[in-house]
Amino acid sequence: MAPKLYQELEKYVTDLEKKASSFPPQLLVVSAFAAGAIASIGVVRIHGRYFKRIQNSDWITPESLQKKRWIKGVVLSVGDADNFRLYHTPGFGWTWPLKFRRVPSTPKEYKNRTIHIRIAGADAPEAAHFGRVAQPFSEESLAWLSDEILGQIVYCQLIHRDQYARIVANVVTKRRFLPGSLFGNSLALKMIKSGWATTYEQAGAEYGKWGKEEFLKAEIGAKALRLGMWKDGTQGETPAEYKRRHAQTENAPASKKASAESTTPSNSSRSFLNKLKFW
Repeated sequence: MAPKLYQELEKYVTDLEKKASSFPPQLLVVSAFAAGAIASIGVVRIHGRYFKRIQNSDWITPESLQKKRWIKGVVLSVGDADNFRLYHTPGFGWTWPLKFRRVPSTPKEYKNRTIHIRIAGADAPEAAHFGRVAQPFSEESLAWLSDEILGQIVYCQLIHRDQYARIVANVVTKRRFLPGSLFGNSLALKMIKSGWATTYEQAGAEYGKWGKEEFLKAEIGAKALRLGMWKDGTQGETPAEYKRRHAQTENAPASKKASAESTTPSNSSRSFLNKLKFW
């Protein structure tokens, strides 16, 4: 049986050699060049899609946002309780036993080399910034998020860029693949269930495959159980109400000034009024 198979294989190779010798040399050269070009293009595309690192938020293209591309990375720092810095780790080589690529460990090393991610669907208590006083439970919420993801691998579905140039993304932890499906834990949903964030309902809100109803249901459950920021009741100011109040306060002086200017006589009006007084 084996000798017969070997003879058939040898015959097949001989026939291929005869057919190849019948082609003009120019055609063979062009075919080889075309095959090499196609292979090179394929390698470049695969490298760009699966192995090339996105250096920072500026490197994310409109195409990536339009296609809602998924990326993987390590969380190197946490800002407020609803955003963090992601170091993109595409492809392989970041962990043992095939570790040949390194994640930086100090702020100096990863400066300008991370993606600023805003967690979609969650709105956490605001920390002190822009001259505003911190919101109650902002420190606890930040501590919870840091314990949950700092130094960990997370998966982000890129959605859009917000007014602060952050990338709004659906964030998933412990992502795992099953035949025909993608499963993972929504970080935003987990925050809300734990009582450390509310459902984000402002313009541009995104909830991923879970949907807004699932987020609102999780918030209702956390309030009922007095978890996290709801431990003293549900009458406190929400992050959305806090931001709305400060926006109104900060805009008030400008509106009053405009109103005062509109009711104050101009120089020409003053001159005319002075003439009337003289007469």
